[in-house]
Amino acid sequence: MKIIYHCFGGSHSSVTAAAIHVGLLSSSAIPRGDQLMQVPYFDGQEKEDHGEFKYIGTDEFGNQVYVVGKRNLGEMFEPMMYGIGRLYGVSGKDVILVDTMPYVNWMMVVGGFLSRRLGLVRLGRPLVIWGTQQAFANFANMVETLKTKLRSGQVMAQ
Repeated sequence: MKIIYHCFGGSHSSVTAAAIHVGLLSSSAIPRGDQLMQVPYFDGQEKEDHGEFKYIGTDEFGNQVYVVGKRNLGEMFEPMMYGIGRLYGVSGKDVILVDTMPYVNWMMVVGGFLSRRLGLVRLGRPLVIWGTQQAFANFANMVETLKTKLRSGQVMAQ
């Protein structure tokens, strides 16, 4: 199965959740800034990377975990992705899409905009790191909920 975490830019919330999922970040402790920066793609995606699926790792169940930035697709992203999958004969049971946007706070939005969009990394990165640390428990809980469902076979993909 493939698990795809998605957010606006594929640089912060989806990357953080995917890193928790595959064990690059511990779910039991808020990471330091340097630990976040060691996660592949954290605060590193560029505009032209949006829409590209980036492999993060494989979880303990053998599922491949990816991230993607969806830009302005918002709620249209998941139905579109499942629809494309059906066109190519990919069962919804083979893919789980996880939207991390509900847990993104204003510090992550502003910091991400400054760092990734405007290129003001020295201003934006500390803010997005702080915002990610503030939201970290939400990302960890989201991942743990998904893993609990995976363990019990309750995951309802499209």
